[in-house]
Amino acid sequence: MDIDLNSDLGESFGTWRLGDDAAVLDVVTSANVACGFHAGDPRTLLSTCERAVAAGVVIGAQVGYRDLPGFGRRFIDYESADLVADLLYQLGALEGLARVAGGRVRYVKPHGALYNTIVHHEQQAAAVVEAVTRFDASLPVLGLPGSVFLAAAERAGLRTVAEAFVDRAYTPAGTLVSRREPGAVLHDPDLVAARMVRLVTRGELDAIDGSVVTVRADSLCVHGDSPGAVGMARAVRDALESAGLTVRSFT
Repeated sequence: MDIDLNSDLGESFGTWRLGDDAAVLDVVTSANVACGFHAGDPRTLLSTCERAVAAGVVIGAQVGYRDLPGFGRRFIDYESADLVADLLYQLGALEGLARVAGGRVRYVKPHGALYNTIVHHEQQAAAVVEAVTRFDASLPVLGLPGSVFLAAAERAGLRTVAEAFVDRAYTPAGTLVSRREPGAVLHDPDLVAARMVRLVTRGELDAIDGSVVTVRADSLCVHGDSPGAVGMARAVRDALESAGLTVRSFT
């Protein structure tokens, strides 16, 4: 059985450094590279793409709201046309940088508040689907299982990739616990590694209230800005491989 391990990268800006992208790229198989709207400056994004190519890691575009001060984690009530244009702008920018680095954008993953919004928000989900379809309909999209976004993407003929989160707690409904709530972000490498092996092999994990929730995933995400991200990513990969699973990109 194959499983992808992805991480959000390229999120530093100027002299402000976030995460250890080089170390994470030694572990993951897919890199969700920021596109400059929620994080990342052009030099950082180019360097991240170059490092991903050198490491043999697949590049994905992590598109988000135009929200640098809030790191893309605040909802924005976009008109559809504005959101489509903003997403196309980001996709075009990262594709250009990826090509110069010797690679290309191979998939699309929304970031932060946009990712969570399109779990239920049909208008914005449709706008994301429209942007990807107009840019390159061959690109897979990552999203939360059961989201209106993945349903809309499937109807449009896009390849969908169900995603689970290594370092986040889940509600009994199978959605992510808000970062504003205590216990939303997990930090123990051994705990998250065991959770992910159980998720991949049995399709389940414990929700924050102790109930068992069904979760299916083709790709697992560890946030590059989480404390101890490298250690968690390594622990998860080692545990998955020890369980007889093959860690490789879904592309």
